[in-house]
Amino acid sequence: MNAPKTVPPLVPCSFERHAPAILEILNDAILTSTALYDYQARTMDHMVTWFDVKARGGFPVLGIEDPDGPAGALLAFGSFGAFRPFPANKYTVEHSVYVRKDQRGKGLGRVVLEALVAAATERQLHCMIGGIDATNAGSIALHERLGFRHVGTLPQVGFKFSKWLDLAFYQLILPTPAEPVDG
Repeated sequence: MNAPKTVPPLVPCSFERHAPAILEILNDAILTSTALYDYQARTMDHMVTWFDVKARGGFPVLGIEDPDGPAGALLAFGSFGAFRPFPANKYTVEHSVYVRKDQRGKGLGRVVLEALVAAATERQLHCMIGGIDATNAGSIALHERLGFRHVGTLPQVGFKFSKWLDLAFYQLILPTPAEPVDG
């Protein structure tokens, strides 16, 4: 799928401007899909912590603002964060991309994911991981189109909507860093 011709530019998201829109998109995903393995809608307190973790880690939060919506409304957003809490994993991140329910299928997820790949490369990271519910065909197709490859599936690691969920991992290896170091 090609990106729509009129995609507004990506913007760095801030708590002050975008937290309500991100919360709305996340909560829709929690309550109506298996994109997140949460049961309960998140609160604004959660967003305070979430943005704080992103800022402390130097992790980007990128979004596409809705030009026809109120200030700070988002069509899509994405971010990445630490993959595992061990020093040797410092060159690997796990990313997430979410598209507002009425905007899916328009190429916005691709725009956001491409920007996250560019941001990871700029930060001299080496590996991006996407944990995707194995039934999420749209997200899997998007990742495969951008060069991510399936590296494993963990069967029945989640239980939501009265069924067991399999978690598929997709990986993209970046050509950076030029000179990785231990420690």
